[in-house]
Amino acid sequence: MSYSYFALLSRMKYINRWALMRNAREENLSEHCLEVAILTHALCVIGNKKWNKNLSVEKAVLRALYHDAAEILTGDMPTPVKYRKEELKTAYKKVEKEAEERLLSTLPSYLTEEFGKVFFPENYETLAYENKLIKAADKLSALIKCEEELRAGNQEFSTAAMSTRKKVEEMAEELPELKCFIEDFLPEYGKTLDELTEE
Repeated sequence: MSYSYFALLSRMKYINRWALMRNAREENLSEHCLEVAILTHALCVIGNKKWNKNLSVEKAVLRALYHDAAEILTGDMPTPVKYRKEELKTAYKKVEKEAEERLLSTLPSYLTEEFGKVFFPENYETLAYENKLIKAADKLSALIKCEEELRAGNQEFSTAAMSTRKKVEEMAEELPELKCFIEDFLPEYGKTLDELTEE
């Protein structure tokens, strides 16, 4: 018998984000999840090293890598639609949970429990701070994308950039790791490769 879980995950590269907007460069779900995992790793390590927190880096990074995997089955619902009304947000969360359960059902039984921990961690409450950092990394990834589009001359992203920056700055007020990243690393994203690599 064969199983479709990993073949389904490989389809993340076919799901484009920001579908309601004209993009100078399209971004797919696979790229986004990798970037969120990288940013989550950075935020968790910053927290552990600068503020002696005991964040579960590996678990957070793994959850970040899979954080939008349900979209393989649901597609990417635009943020303005998803969060417009509480009823929609609640309904989408239910659909998302069902999609994650459906994904898990495509694994053999000997893998279901281990992969299930990624989607539905047993100690979810104790991971609350890590979950905030994953959300912060997700928003940070969106901001990086918006500003990249603006630098490419695409004014389609001007409103999204403003609202996303505002949200990221609000999140940074309670997440020192995010504030640190914004100050120490975010400005470099606007530079050319030559500028980034010059000594």
